[in-house]
Amino acid sequence: MDNGTRVVVTGLGTASPLGLDPETTWQALLQGRSGIGPITLFDASPAPVTFAGEVPGFDPSMALARPVSPGPGLPAATLTLEPKDVKKFGRYAQLGLHAGLRAYLDSGLDLCRADLDDRCLGVNIGCGMGGLPEIQSAVDQFRTKGFRRISPFFILQVIPNIISGQLGVLLGLKGPNHCNVTACATSTHSIGEAFRLIRQGHAQAMLAGGAESVVCEMGLGGFAAMKALSTRNDAPQRASRPFDRQRDGFVLSEGATVLMLEDFALARRRGARIYGEILGYGASGDGYHLVHPAPEGAGALQAMRLALAEAELSSDRLDYVNAHATSTPAGDVGEAQAIAHLLTPGRTAPLCVSSTKGATGHLLGAAGATEAMFSLLALRDQVLPPTANLEELDPECAQPGLRFLAGDPCRTRVDRVLSNSFGFGGTNGALLFGRV
Repeated sequence: MDNGTRVVVTGLGTASPLGLDPETTWQALLQGRSGIGPITLFDASPAPVTFAGEVPGFDPSMALARPVSPGPGLPAATLTLEPKDVKKFGRYAQLGLHAGLRAYLDSGLDLCRADLDDRCLGVNIGCGMGGLPEIQSAVDQFRTKGFRRISPFFILQVIPNIISGQLGVLLGLKGPNHCNVTACATSTHSIGEAFRLIRQGHAQAMLAGGAESVVCEMGLGGFAAMKALSTRNDAPQRASRPFDRQRDGFVLSEGATVLMLEDFALARRRGARIYGEILGYGASGDGYHLVHPAPEGAGALQAMRLALAEAELSSDRLDYVNAHATSTPAGDVGEAQAIAHLLTPGRTAPLCVSSTKGATGHLLGAAGATEAMFSLLALRDQVLPPTANLEELDPECAQPGLRFLAGDPCRTRVDRVLSNSFGFGGTNGALLFGRV
């Protein structure tokens, strides 16, 4: 049962198409840079789509800014992975470990581990699709060289919960150890469920977020076969254009983002820096179609209403929505309609809306956590990021009471923001953040 504990965010870590840390990623977003470009992870020249959002300059054995002090009896960690251990993990896990260790370091929680019960520290890093490139590679090896060439690390390279498991091992986290797998809503649900565990007294702090890396032949080819991807091969940086009249599909991206969630009383007692408070979380299902949103975004609307209800707030107290909007024809319209239905009749000021996927592309299972990070940084800096490539608002997306941000960042008072995520299977999640 909910014991009324307040939950705040004290640490951030990321590896995104815009950068290898939150500040670089955030500044690139505000400066209008794009993380989309030609694919380098494999030869995409025969593919119908030849571009994606890859994490630039990523080294899975990159040293931490300073050694992390884990639980008692564990050696201090200075690398995300030792070079000899890189091959044991899939790329999605390498990205997730990078983000998770840096969120832990950013929180400063390691400085007071001697005063904490390791059984109250947990982790929930989700992954929407797991190690698809590693599965593809292993199948190729098997077909040409047989059973003897299957790597003993193959299973560890592909199972989605391996990030949570390895972070638990490296940091001595002995509390709840989970992994949500809910397509593109994965990391929003991971954060939401971790929030609930702290609210209910099952943990004092949780690393929560998501990772994804399926920029490979089967990942790209599968989404292309569904006609879900943009095909602007001649202009990749302009391909992801949420809410725009000329959008033609999403851009496949990779990355990872992890947040440190913490009991507010603990954070205040140790003088932690606080990025913001999680005020509410809503989760719902469409019960309508596996890939198409329910009419007028009914399921999305329910998730947003649940998040507001948990915080006991009306939508007229909301300043900004970081939309899931992926740049697909149906999805963007349905979400815009849902947000408009959220508004109360008495609201006077327009509600600001943008989708940061115009710059990052769609990080799938890592998208929700990445956009939660952007929402928290918007609260910190009192600035709202615009939607990149939104040049002509689709009339079907235009809704009374909504202000779709485009062009330059919007500097305004920001106290409460909503971050949306929706996924195949008709799954929806919404997180409500506020200033402390």
